[in-house]
Amino acid sequence: MGGTISAAGAATGAHPVHHDRLYLGGRWVPPASDERIAVVSPSSEEVIATVAAPAAPDADAAVAAARASFESGRWRRTPVPERIAAMRRLADAYEARVPQIGDILTSEMGAVTRWTRMVHAAGSVALIRAVCDDAERYPWEETRLGGAASVIREAGGVVVAIPPWNVPQSTLLSKLIPALLAGCSVVVKPSPETPLDALVLAELIDGLGLPEGVVSILPGGRDIGERLVAHREVDHVAFTGSTAAGRSIAAVCGRDLKRVTLELGGKSAAIVLDDADLDVVAAGLRASAFNISGQACIAQTRVLAPRHRYREVVDALAGMVGGLRVGDPFDPSTDLGPLVSSVHRDRVRSYVRIGVAEGARAVVGGADAPTGTDRGWYLRPTLFADVDNRMRIAQEEIFGPVLCVIPYDDDADAVGKANDSEYGLAGTVWTTDPARADAVAREVRTGMIGVNGFRPHFSMPFGGVKSSGIGREFGREGLDTFVEPKAYYHPLPA
Repeated sequence: MGGTISAAGAATGAHPVHHDRLYLGGRWVPPASDERIAVVSPSSEEVIATVAAPAAPDADAAVAAARASFESGRWRRTPVPERIAAMRRLADAYEARVPQIGDILTSEMGAVTRWTRMVHAAGSVALIRAVCDDAERYPWEETRLGGAASVIREAGGVVVAIPPWNVPQSTLLSKLIPALLAGCSVVVKPSPETPLDALVLAELIDGLGLPEGVVSILPGGRDIGERLVAHREVDHVAFTGSTAAGRSIAAVCGRDLKRVTLELGGKSAAIVLDDADLDVVAAGLRASAFNISGQACIAQTRVLAPRHRYREVVDALAGMVGGLRVGDPFDPSTDLGPLVSSVHRDRVRSYVRIGVAEGARAVVGGADAPTGTDRGWYLRPTLFADVDNRMRIAQEEIFGPVLCVIPYDDDADAVGKANDSEYGLAGTVWTTDPARADAVAREVRTGMIGVNGFRPHFSMPFGGVKSSGIGREFGREGLDTFVEPKAYYHPLPA
C-alpha cells in the first residue's frame, strides 16, 4: 500500500512514511486525486506520515462496490458460522500486531502507551471475540406461533461506519464486526487525525479473503463523510462523534429514511454518596475521568459531592489530580499525554478560562502548559471547585482533562443534578451501601451506570439517552442494529 509505519518512525517523525493507496472494495487502489492527509504527532508537532486522501469519486466507488457486493449475496449468504470464523481469524491476526497498533495510536493521537497497547489495542482483540461469541448465541432465526411462523434476521444492507479519533479502533470495530457478522457490506471513514491504525486494520482485513466490495476503509475529512452519509445507495449510518455532527447526520438520514446509530457526547456524573471511601473514589476517577487525557465521551467529569463532605472530596481529588504526570506518551511513567491537536488543545484551554470567569476555583491546574513541554499540545489536568451545575463547564462537554466538583444536599438532590443535563451517556455511584447504590443508580437517566467504578463490557449494550445518541453498540443489541427482522409465515400444509 505504499509503505508501512514503524513505532520508531511514528514516534520521532524523523522518517515520515507515505501511503499512496486506498483500500477500496477489497483492493488497494490509487486515489482519484493527488490530495494528501498529513499526520502530525501531538507530542512532537512533526509530520510522521502522509496518506492518500479520498475524493468524491472514491467515496462513490466504495459505495458502488458495497452495493454490488451486497446485491450479489456472496457475503450475506455465507453461513453465519463461516462469517464468525472469518472474524475470529481477524482477531488472531490482530493480536499478533497489538504492540505495533498500540504504538501507532500513541504516535498519531497522543495517548499513553500503557493505554494504547494494554487497553485499546488489546481490548480491540477482546471486542472482536466477544462479538463473535454473541453472534454464536444470537437468534438469527427463531420459530413462533407454534411453528407456523418464523422471524428471520437478515443483513441490513450497505453500512457507512464513521469512528472518531479518540478511541479509533474500538469504535471502528464496534460497527464493522457486527455489521460483517450480520452479512452487511461496509464502507468505513476513519478520522483524518488517526488514519494510520485504520490502514493497518485494512491490511489485516485484506488477508481474510472476503468477497470483493464487502469492506472499504477510506480515511478522510468531513466532506467525504457528508458524501457517504447522503449517498442514496447507503442503507445505514453508524456514527460516533460530537452531538452537533450527530444531529446533522440524523437529519440527513431522516430525510432519506436511512437507519442511523449515533453514539454521541457525554457529561457523566459521578455521584459520591456521603458514606463513600474517598480513597476509592479518587483512585477510580483517576482512570474514569482522565483516561486518554480526558478525551472520552464516557469520562466522569461532573463529581457530585455531599455538601457536608465537600471539602474532603475536593482535597482527595486535588491530591490525585496534582499527582498526575504529564509528558511523553511513550514514557511508561507518564499518566497524561498531549491532546490530539492544537485546535482541540486551544478549545479545552478556553473552557478552563471560562470556568474561572464563571467563578469556579481552579484548585489544581490551569490554562497554561505544563512545565517542561516546549513542544506538543499539552495541557495541565485541572480540578475546579465551587462549581454550580448550571455553569458552562458543568453543562458542556469539554473533552479534556478538566474535572468539576459540584455540591448537593441529599440523595434526591444528587439525582436531580445528575439528570440536569442534556446528556445521558454514563455515570457512577460511589458508596459502601449496595442497597443505597442500587436505589440511586436506578433513578439516574443514563444509558450506562456503574457502582464504585465504570468498566464497560463488550457483551453489554453501550450507548446513551437524550443528546448522547440513538441506539446501542456491543452485545446482542449491537447485532440487532445491523439486521432487519423479516416475519415469515410458513406455507400451509397441502
